[in-house]
Parts: sequence; structure tokens; C-alpha cells
Amino acid sequence: MFEHILIPTDGSDAARSATETGIELAVDQGATVHVLSVVKPIHSDEGGVEQAIESMRTARERTVAELAELAEAEGLVTTTDVTVGVPVRKILEYIETNDIDLVVMGTHGRTGVSRFLIGSVTEKVVRLSEIPVLTIYTGSKGKK
Repeated sequence: MFEHILIPTDGSDAARSATETGIELAVDQGATVHVLSVVKPIHSDEGGVEQAIESMRTARERTVAELAELAEAEGLVTTTDVTVGVPVRKILEYIETNDIDLVVMGTHGRTGVSRFLIGSVTEKVVRLSEIPVLTIYTGSKGKK
């Protein structure tokens, strides 16, 4: 049913939980796992932006490599990518250009004002994607 599963990651706990579920599904389906991380561009009048972006990119490359190793340990074929851009746009572009069948993403489950102020990449991908998006909730009910 699913041949290509995309697991976007920002290195957070929510993304790591989604990775575990995505890998389990890929094993079950015999699917290729795609691990993508998008470094959000930053702007500053102070300088040093290029170094900051490169540092974030290096950290994300380590994260993506670790997650790919988990998938490969299960015998799965993996593809990895780290890019710079607007996360929602880059995820949707990746879906289209790589024939992705399913996206597995983590969510903290923010609601109300905190979601409105912070925004939710997962929520936007769910709304805009033309393929199924499985969200893995990692929040804790009752916590503030």
C-alpha cells in the first residue's frame, strides 16, 4: 500500500516518536523511508547568519543520519535530505518530487493561542498535503 514514507524531522522528541512509528510502518509495508530535515532560514542585521545556518544544518545532518541508521538496522532502504527553506513548503515539494505515499509527523498537540502564535508545521502539512499524513501526538494531557 505504501512504497515511500516521508518522516520529516526537526530533531525534537515529537519527531523522534514519529520516526519510530514511521519505521514500524515501513517495515510492515516494505517501504522506502525518506528522512527530511528543513533548516528554517534566519535573518539578522548583526551578521554571522551563514555560520548559524551552517551550524544548524550540520546538527540536522547528524540527526537525519541517526534516524536513517535506525531504519537501515531494520533492513529498510533509506533516503535522506537536509535543506534550507520554509519547512511547510519544502516538505510539500519533497512529497511531490519523490512520489511519497505517506507522511509521518510528530505533533505536540498545541491548541488555541499557543498554536496560533507559534504555528504548526504539522498542522499546515495536514491541511495542504494531497496524500495521507499520520500525526503522532507526543503531548501530555493535563500539562500546561
